Amino acid sequence: MSPCAGSASGLPSPRPALGSSRDVLVETPPAASSPHCRTRGRASGAACGAGAARGPGAPATGLKRCCQPGPWGAEQRPGSKSQELPLPPLKFLRSLPPSFVGSLGDVSKSFVDLSDPDEVNSYFAFNVTSALCLTSAALKAFGQRPGVGRTVVNVSSLCAVKPFKNWALYCGGKASRDMMFQVLALEEPDVRVLNYAPGPLDTDMQLLARTKTGDAEMRQHFQSLQESGQLIDCTVSARKLLKLLEEDTFRSGAHVDFYDV
Repeated sequence: MSPCAGSASGLPSPRPALGSSRDVLVETPPAASSPHCRTRGRASGAACGAGAARGPGAPATGLKRCCQPGPWGAEQRPGSKSQELPLPPLKFLRSLPPSFVGSLGDVSKSFVDLSDPDEVNSYFAFNVTSALCLTSAALKAFGQRPGVGRTVVNVSSLCAVKPFKNWALYCGGKASRDMMFQVLALEEPDVRVLNYAPGPLDTDMQLLARTKTGDAEMRQHFQSLQESGQLIDCTVSARKLLKLLEEDTFRSGAHVDFYDV
């Protein structure tokens, strides 16, 4: 169902108003990274450096703080104002590149209403392109090292495997990311990859789902989940994710739902 919106940690965060600037943390590896891979994001960008592992003698890596004017799409690039934030040497047994949540999109619109290329491109740039580029940059920056494992968690959804009326953008984005990370699992056998669907979480996204979804039957479904107390607390789902990661028995690239654990 719907993931916790706005934070890789599972906690909702305030959304900036349209037209406002965005403060972004972007990982900067020792060598200059390709401009198109330095994609902006809020919590996902911060997680890129915060979960990284470095062994003894590894080159220093830092985060770059960029001030982004206004809402962004695929055509935009990091702004001119930036500040290097060097990271101290880190010693971990496992690195965890960014986990990704997502935005819901305009669920008042049906498939045939989605005829604006700019709207569609902007949605997929934020929800799919950013996930690919940030993960790619993180895996390059924190490469394979003896004794250090690497795990990538994609915050997935039931919508990656089941269609929901009026949710063409969200379902399409989640399905795209699931397959994208399955490809990563095949290409990089030393990287553990998990597509985790956290269940119907009690977040602002669920509020939007039950009030803004264009299809009346779908709205009623989401309202019933809330009224019957079936929405899941983010902390409960996060604990299940930690259990999965600690046990480390999942097939790399697998789609695992909250109710499967």
